[in-house]
Amino acid sequence: MNEVHQQLSRIPRFAGTPPEAFAIKGLGGLTNKNYKVIVDGESYMLRIAGEGTGEYIDRKAEAVNAKVAIEADVNVEVLFFEAGNGLQLTRFIEGAATLDAERFKNMDSVARAARAFRKIHSCGDLFANEFNIFTMVDEYLVLLKKKGARIPDGYEEVQAEAEAVRAALATRPAGLVPCHCDPVAENFLDTGERMYIVDWEYAGNNDPMWDLGALSVEAEFDADQDAALMESYFEGQPPADQVGRMVMYKAMSDLLWTLWAVIQVVNENPVEDFRAYGLGRFERCKALMASPVFAGHLVAACDG
Repeated sequence: MNEVHQQLSRIPRFAGTPPEAFAIKGLGGLTNKNYKVIVDGESYMLRIAGEGTGEYIDRKAEAVNAKVAIEADVNVEVLFFEAGNGLQLTRFIEGAATLDAERFKNMDSVARAARAFRKIHSCGDLFANEFNIFTMVDEYLVLLKKKGARIPDGYEEVQAEAEAVRAALATRPAGLVPCHCDPVAENFLDTGERMYIVDWEYAGNNDPMWDLGALSVEAEFDADQDAALMESYFEGQPPADQVGRMVMYKAMSDLLWTLWAVIQVVNENPVEDFRAYGLGRFERCKALMASPVFAGHLVAACDG
């Protein structure tokens, strides 16, 4: 708890508050450390950024993007943010369920997530940066080469196939809108009435179908959940080309986070077995790209 108390003392609203006044509960996290903090009857969420995350996360852009998401009524209120080290304090939403793959089996939650995406995508503002999957893959590969990291066997063949996806999506470039870009299930807080999306570290202007495809992968959606997500987002039957783009991004999401997992390995992140995590995502990416339906979605994404 010493580290937590030290970080809390950096926040002006807690100036002079003795350590014993805080009730603190660890809430885990893959790269960051997250804590529920209660003091003077108020509940907060404290995030202490993980070691090495500044190598691949633009904290200044995160601060801007989080504010845009608050104004769009999607993000929780940010009370303190320090761009230099990623320290962040937000309101804690009492009574909201942190979602996971099991809780996302509730189709009402799926629909609320779709509506939350539509809110941020259609807010009319822009984020401070762009999230481009292919640029990020290139940057991650450069970073990993510098670190002398071991890339999964067979990666080069999959990367070559991904170039076909890059070319296909480029034939009809999407209009870029503010996107969360890292919609793991645990970043969704569901009150039963509304959905909050938190942790805007990787956010950027992007093809909106990235968010839907990535959520499908992260929350392990089946075909019925995919259909509910798309129909709720489009308020009716989704266009075939948008379904195609969403499926393309399901594969590309796994490809990107395969490399991200290798970065965690070389950074010696002890939270979990990131080598196994990355290999699992890599195999899922290969399986989807080799499936009979993938080529059809690729054509649909191009045809419009």
